[in-house]
Amino acid sequence: MSDDAEHDAEDEHGADNADEHGADNADEGHAPHREEFHEAPIGHARVRGGMTVGELAEEYGKAGIGAASVDRAVDVYAEMLADEDVRNFFGLAGAMVPTGMRQIVVDLIRDGHIDGLVTTGANLTHDAIEAIGGKHHHGRAEPHDPHPAAPDAEPTGETAREHDESLRDEGVDRIYNVYLPQEHFALFESHLRENVFPNVERRVSIQEFTAELGRANAEQNRERDVDEDAGIAAAAYENDVPIYCPAIQDSVLGIQAWVYSQTSDFGLDALGDMTHLSDLAFDAEKAGAMVVGGGVPKNYVLQTMLTIPDAYDYAVQLTMDPDHTGGLSGATLDEARSWGKLEKSARNVTVVGDATVTLPLVVAAARERAGE
Repeated sequence: MSDDAEHDAEDEHGADNADEHGADNADEGHAPHREEFHEAPIGHARVRGGMTVGELAEEYGKAGIGAASVDRAVDVYAEMLADEDVRNFFGLAGAMVPTGMRQIVVDLIRDGHIDGLVTTGANLTHDAIEAIGGKHHHGRAEPHDPHPAAPDAEPTGETAREHDESLRDEGVDRIYNVYLPQEHFALFESHLRENVFPNVERRVSIQEFTAELGRANAEQNRERDVDEDAGIAAAAYENDVPIYCPAIQDSVLGIQAWVYSQTSDFGLDALGDMTHLSDLAFDAEKAGAMVVGGGVPKNYVLQTMLTIPDAYDYAVQLTMDPDHTGGLSGATLDEARSWGKLEKSARNVTVVGDATVTLPLVVAAARERAGE
């Protein structure tokens, strides 16, 4: 074979290899075919003193991983808040009230940004405790942590178990690094028996019961001249926002309701709220969901769309749980779309992180971006 023929054969073989091996072996000067990749360079967030939380969220949007999700969540939630045609449903799970997130929800209710709230009996319990004069306190998650109320205190030398045993002896309940003296539960129980239960001596829906709790919280907050705000249930009652608590039995509030029902005509209709909530969703021109945490509140908010012809147009989820375990709390909103809980065209974002960090940031930035 001549030299020219050999070179021709090599050129033909090289071209075959380029076809076989794809973009990596493309001829110099010719860009490989790319369908997924588009030019969208990562930016580098810049922060400065005096910037607003909305400006900070915009800087998050330049970055990747969780930061970008936060900015998208702000954008979606801002659109939910700004559009008067959107009916907003709010799911609140986890220890959001005892850890200091209570006023964020109160302000959203009072400013017309929550049309239906689904939460836990525990959050309603802690909300009522603060409404009538009780208070949660900074504490220690571990005995070797610095004491927030006594920074000069020496470590006790206790093990984690001994630390909690000591708290039990002192009559103090611990929620990670939050303390609650147990006498506040006695105060709460007296409040229920004196100011709530006597007004519902019949079978009522859970939503009717939470409304009566809100009325009583507001009344006692005023009469006792409590410095703390009357809270979530009171704000919901005063603004005609229904509160649904589908797992109310799983709380001190539920325990006390059960105890009272044993010697009275009081009872709760666990299914009654489903009609009320479904009607609220059915009548919505558009619907949006803000879901904080997971569990029952998350599913109750989302499953409502299985009872009507439509689905959510917007949804934001703030969770600490990953999706790869298959659990409900970490399940993505995209997965919810497969169930018909979100419209195919819905705008939705999931942010993974501590909700006591992400909730204030997302709400504040969204309210700013919505022009408030």
